[in-house]
Amino acid sequence: MSGRILSHRLTPLVRAGLARHIHNAGARTGGLLRADGGAALRGRAWPIGSNGIHNNVPAIRAFSFGRILPKLALKLVRIPAMFGGATIAGLAYFQYQATQAGNYAMDVLKVMGETAGNTASGLFQGIQDMADQTQRGWEKTTEDVGLPEWLQKILRLDEESKSQNDGPGGGGKEAKEGRAVGAAAATGAAFGYDQSDEEDARAEKEAAEDDQMMVLTRKMIEIRNILQTVGQSGSLTLPSIVVIGSQSSGKSSVLEAIVGHEFLPKGSNMVTRRPIELTLVNTPNAQAEYGEFPALGLGKITDFSSIQRTLTDLNLAVPDKDCVSDDPIQLTIYSPNVPDLSMIDLPGYIQVAGHDQPPELKQKISDLCDKYIQAPNIILAISAADVDLANSTALRSSRRVDPRGERTIGVITKMDLVDPERGHDVLTDKKYPLRLGYVGVVSRIPQTTALFSRGSGNITSAILKNENAYFSAHPAEFGAHSDTSVGVSTLRKKLMHVLEQTMASSLAGTRDAISQELEEATYEFKVQYNDRPLSAESYLAESLDSFKHSFKAFAEAFGRPQVREMLKAELDQRVMDILAQRYWNKPVEDLNPTMTEVDPLTDLPKADPESLYWRRKLDASSSALTKLGIGRLATTVVANALQSHVDQLLASSTFASHPAAHEQITDACNSILNDRFFSTSDQVENCIKPYKFEIEMEDSEWAKGRENVSKVLKEELRACESATKHVEDQIGKRKLKDVMSFIDKVRKGDVVLEGNGAGGAGGFSSALLERGREGIFLRDRADLIRMRLMAVRSKQCATQKNKYYCPEVFLDVVADKLTSTAVLFLNVELLSEFYYNFPRELDMRLGRHLSDAEVERFAREDPRVRRHLDIIRKKELLELALQKIEGIRQLDGRSMHRNADRAKVAKETRSRWNIF
Repeated sequence: MSGRILSHRLTPLVRAGLARHIHNAGARTGGLLRADGGAALRGRAWPIGSNGIHNNVPAIRAFSFGRILPKLALKLVRIPAMFGGATIAGLAYFQYQATQAGNYAMDVLKVMGETAGNTASGLFQGIQDMADQTQRGWEKTTEDVGLPEWLQKILRLDEESKSQNDGPGGGGKEAKEGRAVGAAAATGAAFGYDQSDEEDARAEKEAAEDDQMMVLTRKMIEIRNILQTVGQSGSLTLPSIVVIGSQSSGKSSVLEAIVGHEFLPKGSNMVTRRPIELTLVNTPNAQAEYGEFPALGLGKITDFSSIQRTLTDLNLAVPDKDCVSDDPIQLTIYSPNVPDLSMIDLPGYIQVAGHDQPPELKQKISDLCDKYIQAPNIILAISAADVDLANSTALRSSRRVDPRGERTIGVITKMDLVDPERGHDVLTDKKYPLRLGYVGVVSRIPQTTALFSRGSGNITSAILKNENAYFSAHPAEFGAHSDTSVGVSTLRKKLMHVLEQTMASSLAGTRDAISQELEEATYEFKVQYNDRPLSAESYLAESLDSFKHSFKAFAEAFGRPQVREMLKAELDQRVMDILAQRYWNKPVEDLNPTMTEVDPLTDLPKADPESLYWRRKLDASSSALTKLGIGRLATTVVANALQSHVDQLLASSTFASHPAAHEQITDACNSILNDRFFSTSDQVENCIKPYKFEIEMEDSEWAKGRENVSKVLKEELRACESATKHVEDQIGKRKLKDVMSFIDKVRKGDVVLEGNGAGGAGGFSSALLERGREGIFLRDRADLIRMRLMAVRSKQCATQKNKYYCPEVFLDVVADKLTSTAVLFLNVELLSEFYYNFPRELDMRLGRHLSDAEVERFAREDPRVRRHLDIIRKKELLELALQKIEGIRQLDGRSMHRNADRAKVAKETRSRWNIF
C-alpha cells in the first residue's frame, strides 16, 4: 500500500482524535505514563478499518523531534504566545511531514518484507519499533506542551480534548488546565483516579500540593489518635468528619465508595447501633488492603466481608432494650486507594420507632448524634436527591449546632434517581446554603452483567465509571462549566481539604491545651512519684528479682536442721498415736460397765522381764512406726512445708496483688515438687529398710531419747489439761463434775440404767452425758501420762536394757534414727533440686515467655502501679503530640516560604520578559 493511500485513510481518524487513540496505546506501554502496558499491547495496534495483514508486517521508524520538543517547548513557554505558538506550529508541521514520509517508507518496506520473508524480520522489526517510538514521542510532546487553541484547531484536535476534559466532578477548573506527567500515583489513587481508564488531569504543582496535604492530614490524624488515647479532656481533641443522615439515605454507600469496599453492616432492621470511628490510612507503597480493630486485637483482616461480619456482630451485641450505645467501635483501614481521613459513622435518624423498638429510640439516636456533631467536628450531612432538602433530617440536625453552615458539607446521594434539572437545582440550592457547599454523588455500585461476579476487589473504579457515565451524559447540568460539584472523587478531595484546614485551624488551641495538660501531668509526676521512671517491664523485673531474693534468703535459712526438727516433731506425734493405741486408755463410748483389763499399764513396772506380752506389744509398736511409710510421710511433710513457705513469700511480695502471676508461681512450685516427690519418697523408703528388721542403739541415743520423750509427754499432758478446761468452759465445772460422777457410778455398777442412755439418763441430757464421757477420757489420759512421766524419770528407764518397761523412750529413739536417715536423702533429692530449679522456672514463666500485652496486663493489676504508669504514659503521649504539632508547624512554615519564593521568582521573571 502506498503512503498516499495510507495517509488518505488516516485523515478521518486524525480529525476524530487520532492523538488520543495513539497516546492511549503508547501511554499504556509502561514507564511514568502507565503501568498496565501488557493489556494495551494485546489490543488493536492499528486504526479500525485497516487491513489485518498490517498487524504482522515490519515498519520503519521515522525521524522524530519527540525527544527535543518538550525541553524546547518549556523554554518557549516564557516568550510571547504568538512567537512560541508559531514556532511550535512550524515544528509540528515538520513533524507531520516526517511522519508521512515514515508511513510511505513503511509501506515500501512492508512490500519488501513480504518477499524477503523471515531473513530480514529482525531488522524490519527494529525499524517498526523506531516508527512506533516516533509516534509515541509526538503524542508525548503534544501531551507535555499545552498547545494554543488556534493550533489545536489547525490540527483538528480541539473536539476530542474537550470531550476528555468535560468529566464529572471538579467544578470545571481541572478541565481547563493542561495535563502534566509525573503526578504522584498514590494521591491519584487516593482521590479516586483509575490509572487504567482515565487520565490524571491534575497539574504537577497541584499533585505536589495534594501530596503535601496528605502528609499534613496524616500527621494530624496521628495527633488526633494520640489525644484520643489520652482522652481526659474535651479540649484535647482534633476534629473528625461525622457522617449523619436518615436511614436509607445512602450513608453506607458513600462511605463504602470512599473506602472502595463493602464493609459496613447491612440489614432490613436497624443494624448500626454503635458509633464506628473509622480511620483511613493511605499506604502508597503497599499492595494489600486490610483493616484492624485496635481494641479487639484481631490483627490484620484482608477479607472485608470478615470486617463486615465483625461490625455486624459488635452492633447486634447491643441489647434490644437499648438499641443504641455510645460505646464506639474503632476500625482502621490501610489501603493505597484511600485518602487519609478520620470519620465517624453514626446510626441513622428514624421518624417512628418500630413495634419491637423502644419508644424513646428516636430521641436516643438524636442525642447520640448531637454528642458527636458538636464543634470542632465536620458534619457530613447525607440527604437523598429524591427527598426535599426541607425534609432532610441531617440538615435539620446540623442547623441546630451549626446554624451558619460553616462546618457542614452537604452530600446529595442517588442523583441518578431524579431529573438532571432537579439534581442541578438541589446542588445549587440557595435556601439552605452551606459554606462548604453540596456534592452530588451516585455512589451506587453498578450490577455486573458478566458471567462471573466482581469478587472482593476494589469497587471504586466501578463506581467512578458509573458516575462518569451518568454525569457526562448531562454536561449542561453537571459538566465542567456548570457551578456544581459532583462525583466521589470530588467528595474525597473536598473531605481531605476541609479536614486538613479544620484540623490546622484547631491546632493552635489544641497545642495550648496540650501544654497545660502536660504541665499538670509533669507536676503530678514530680510530686507523687518523685520523677521516678517506671515501665511495665521494669516493674515485672523488679518484682521478680525481689521475690527471688526473698526465696534465696529462705533457702539459706531452711536446710537440714530445720527439716530434721520438722520431721522429728511429726514422728513424735506418730509415736504418741501408737502409744495411745497400744498402751493408753480408750475413749468412753457408752455407759456400760467397764471390762477388767488382764494386763493394765499400771502393772508394767512390776511385770516379768521375760513377759512375752509386753515384748510383743513393744515389737508391734516399733514395727508400726518403721512400717508407717516414712518415705512418703517425710516427703509430704517437707513438700508441704516448702509450699507453705512459698505461699508466705508470695503473700508478703508484690505478687500478692497479681492473681495470674500468683497462680503461675504456685503452679511452678507444685510442678517441681510433684516431679521430685515419688523418686524422693522411694529413696527415703529404701534407706530406712534396715530399721524394719533390727534396731541398734547406743547409750547416748537412749539418754537423748529419754530426755526428748519427757518433753513430748509434758506437751501431751498440757494438751489434755487444755482440752479438759475447754469442756469445763462449755458446760461449767460443777455440772461437768456431776456428770462425770454419775458416769463413774454407772461404769462401776453402783447405778443401773434401763437402756443404753442414748436419750439421757440420771436427769442429764444426751449432750451432757457425751461431754461427761469426754471429760472422763481426758481425766484418765492425764493420769496415765503423769504415771508414765514418773516411769520415764525412774531408774528403771535409765538404761536400754529395760526397754520393754519404757516403750516411750524406745520408740522415740527409733523415730530419731528414722529422722536422721531420711533427712540425708531429703536434702539431696528434694531440697537441693527445688532450690536450683525453682528460680529458673520463674524466669521461664514470668520472664522470657510473656508477651508485651501480658506484661502490661500484669503491671496494671496493681492499682498503684496502674496510676503510676498512666501518668507516665500520659506525659509521654502529650510530649509526643507537642513534638508532632511542632513538626507540622515547621513543615507548614517551609511550605509558606517556598510559596513566597515562587511568587518572588515569578514576579522577577515577568519583569524580565517585560523588559525583553
